[in-house]
Amino acid sequence: MIPVDVGTFSPPVVLDLAASSGLLEAAGLEVTEHPVASSPAQFRSLVAGDLQVALTSPDNVLAYRYNPHNPLGELLDARIVGAVDRALGLGLYARPGSAAEDLRGARIGVDVPHSGFALALYALADRLGVPPDAYELVTLGSTPQRLQALLAGECDATMLNAGNELLAEAAGCVRLGAVTDHFAPYLGTVVAVVGEDHLPTARLLVRALTETCAEVLGGALDAEAMKAAQRRLGLDEPLARRYVDRLRSPAEGLVPDGVVDRASLETLVGLRAAWLPETVDGHDVMDAALVEGSGLVDAR
Repeated sequence: MIPVDVGTFSPPVVLDLAASSGLLEAAGLEVTEHPVASSPAQFRSLVAGDLQVALTSPDNVLAYRYNPHNPLGELLDARIVGAVDRALGLGLYARPGSAAEDLRGARIGVDVPHSGFALALYALADRLGVPPDAYELVTLGSTPQRLQALLAGECDATMLNAGNELLAEAAGCVRLGAVTDHFAPYLGTVVAVVGEDHLPTARLLVRALTETCAEVLGGALDAEAMKAAQRRLGLDEPLARRYVDRLRSPAEGLVPDGVVDRASLETLVGLRAAWLPETVDGHDVMDAALVEGSGLVDAR
């Protein structure tokens, strides 16, 4: 068995199902999950070798591969090995009773201000008529941390997904806008590595997760998926059923074949170019991401 340390944000139900169904073992993998506090912490651990593989936003891979002013201050050989989901309900959530106009002057929680979810926040709020200079950003770390901050009144709004948004709704929080209603197709989670050393292991993980996604989409793991959602995310039975339904959503759910499609990359690159442009010699650094053979996405 190949031991692999995987850095995650929200508890990954699909990874849990890959383990319980025996697909990780069949791939020869012994996976240990490591919750990470933020995207800089995740990629710092990938560089240090404390993590071999990440389940992360593809925008993080874009930032660390192409933007020289990323939080680590250096360009990394970060690459996407396969796609997992289309953001699982990612949306802008606000405290109970809020409306879009309440974003003006609000304290809005982000992982870090330059992350992919933050870019989606800027774009969504702008669609709602609220520009970035109209609210205050508060750095709060990973999605589960931001959910707790929202519920505790430590921020007025934040981006939530992957079951966290369901808990927010159950607590009376209001969804002001969904990413996939405005910016689609979109990718929420990918398998990623830094460098080539762990590419073979990551490819095995992608294969196991892709097989798991196919099982979920085909309805073969309904009971197991509901139990995993309840156990890992703290959802009650009705919310767990909604979570499983969301896994099957073509717009927001699992990617059936693990393929990173160009249209989704174009969405992500477009958001970054619009809301956090970075130029070198007059060219946006993200232009290279869409060049065929760029190395951003593993050729296999």
